[in-house]
Amino acid sequence: MKLVTFTHNNQARVGAVINDAIVDSQGSAKIPTSMIDFLTAGSKAFLAMQELINSDNARIPFNEVKLNAPVPRPGKYLGIALNYADHIAETGRDKPEYPSFFTKQSSCVIGHGDAILRPKVSEKLDYEGELAFVIGKRCRHVPIDKAHQVIAGFTIANDVSVRDWQMRSPTMTIGKSFDSCGPLGPWIVTSDELADPHNLSIKTWVDNELRQDGNTRQMIFNCYEMVAYLSQAMTLEPGDIITTGTPSGVGVKMQPRGYLKPGQTARIEIEGIGLLSNPVIEEPDNLAIY
Repeated sequence: MKLVTFTHNNQARVGAVINDAIVDSQGSAKIPTSMIDFLTAGSKAFLAMQELINSDNARIPFNEVKLNAPVPRPGKYLGIALNYADHIAETGRDKPEYPSFFTKQSSCVIGHGDAILRPKVSEKLDYEGELAFVIGKRCRHVPIDKAHQVIAGFTIANDVSVRDWQMRSPTMTIGKSFDSCGPLGPWIVTSDELADPHNLSIKTWVDNELRQDGNTRQMIFNCYEMVAYLSQAMTLEPGDIITTGTPSGVGVKMQPRGYLKPGQTARIEIEGIGLLSNPVIEEPDNLAIY
């Protein structure tokens, strides 16, 4: 199942993707309108969505909807640093002994097709194509061999980073959390649809130039190890987003630097999931709020 959050006729709700159409949940009392509530409802909501899919009713053409981030405001958005051997090599850093996580603030999240803003305060805007997984059950102290049971599914993330601001703090949080620096989407592919999340091709293009070409089998800490590690410290909840690191080829390590510029488009494709695409524009002048 491909779960999506979309807007149609100015109303946002949850649906499923079938070929070139959206299965619309509007009018179904069994299907919550937000993805977090949908995941929290568990098997009842999934069964109700499957019934809609099987009915062949309630279809909306893709060109009539706006795709939103699958989880527009996750309760937690956690990213792991230095989790691909080739990326560690290009940074010149040592292989970490333990998983190293940082936080992206949920206000950075945007959806497929939304614009990444190059901020007024920096030109060092960089891309990082990543597999992300979505927590589906409230959980704590999850053993590695049970971790797959708490993952609802997988999506694509662009861990957009403002590099100079990232380096101002050892936590990296501010440089990872600028508005629009969290593209997610285009949907969540449920775990049963992916035979092995640890053997997926991942590619990033800037316009037509292939910048990253890796595979999730190169991860040092896999998804299940991440769940087990994090859940020793905190309760993970439905809709929490965890990104799994990026392969080599980031812009900051190119010569000359390959930072994102207005007018370009960043595209990330992950095997078995789909394509996340976002244009880059200058931050507009009218965003000040005070």
